[in-house]
Amino acid sequence: MTDVLAERAPAKINLTLHVLGRRADGFHELDSLVAFSGFGDTLRLLPGKALSLAVDGPTAQAVGADGDNLVLRAAHALLARREGLTTGAFLLTKRLPVAAGIGGGSSDAAAALRLIARANGIAIDDPVLLDAARATGSDVPVCFRPCARRMAGAGERIGEALDLPPFHAVLVNPRVGVETARVFAALALPRGEGVAGAEHPPLASRMSRAQWLALLGAARNDLEAPALGIAPVIGEALALLRGAHGCRLARMSGSGATVFGLFDNRMDASRAARMMLRGRPTWWVRPALLR
Repeated sequence: MTDVLAERAPAKINLTLHVLGRRADGFHELDSLVAFSGFGDTLRLLPGKALSLAVDGPTAQAVGADGDNLVLRAAHALLARREGLTTGAFLLTKRLPVAAGIGGGSSDAAAALRLIARANGIAIDDPVLLDAARATGSDVPVCFRPCARRMAGAGERIGEALDLPPFHAVLVNPRVGVETARVFAALALPRGEGVAGAEHPPLASRMSRAQWLALLGAARNDLEAPALGIAPVIGEALALLRGAHGCRLARMSGSGATVFGLFDNRMDASRAARMMLRGRPTWWVRPALLR
């Protein structure tokens, strides 16, 4: 009997996101520091001949299981680059909110590539996997080997793994989907135009927790303002987090609507999560450890 293979698909959090300009090809030039949560989706693969996808889990209703799903798109991208690979039946257990700025679909797609690699004995550093990731979506390359690192360009340039100290956090999504394309459109940057003063603060080779917090505080998410114009409830979530005891930094992730708060310890983060759920019981709230 063929063994079922499984991979975690953790949430991707943009701790910073600087928009440096818009390229001639229409894509925006970004510089972002990302980290990953221990919480996320789970993707399983039963290797076999027929490629398929089924979805379950608490947020499954918001996910399409058709050919547009990023899991299947990633599989087809890899099959187009290497013939004769074994795929099979995927089962995605969806826990992350959709269209939430935390790379849920991209992380699922990256997990699919890792699973197909395992099923076919492909080395994790085989360039074909990263090539397929780039072809699938902008956030898929950084999700392929999930750990703290810089991503740049339109997501195609990935930095080395960073020695980021673990941060206790609270992730909050007010159950509002925000379309990434609409947020970027609200920036209204003409093609070929750069943004003055948009540079990301430099990283040192080794930094203490206090230095990391200072760097994060000096940085920003340039998509936060346009996203607030589309979904003002993001501002409400940020204000609640910033008012929580022990919150050192609160910011939106990606293009929203998920926001995060960073805390010094698990107790403060857990207390803040309970406070958020008491006040906004319909929101998606999760304490998390980012690394």
